[in-house]
Amino acid sequence: MDISRDEQRVLHTLAQGGHIALTRNDNGKTTGLQLFNRNGWLMKNCSMLLFKKLKAKKAIKSSDDQPYRITRRGPELVRVEYDNR
Repeated sequence: MDISRDEQRVLHTLAQGGHIALTRNDNGKTTGLQLFNRNGWLMKNCSMLLFKKLKAKKAIKSSDDQPYRITRRGPELVRVEYDNR
């Protein structure tokens, strides 16, 4: 399956230990998201549209109201990079 360059970047960040935290309002509706790398730094290259695409491809998943992380399917979609752990 072919995925975009931005999807590749987000999946590489998640594969290296990052996570996506959703921001919700008082009603529980999602208002935004934040992508963090493994060192806790905030990354700016993840939008809500990109998040929905990755979720639809089942490349990311959240369980028990935890931040979103990469699934086993995620690395299958990503092309190999030297620095990917």
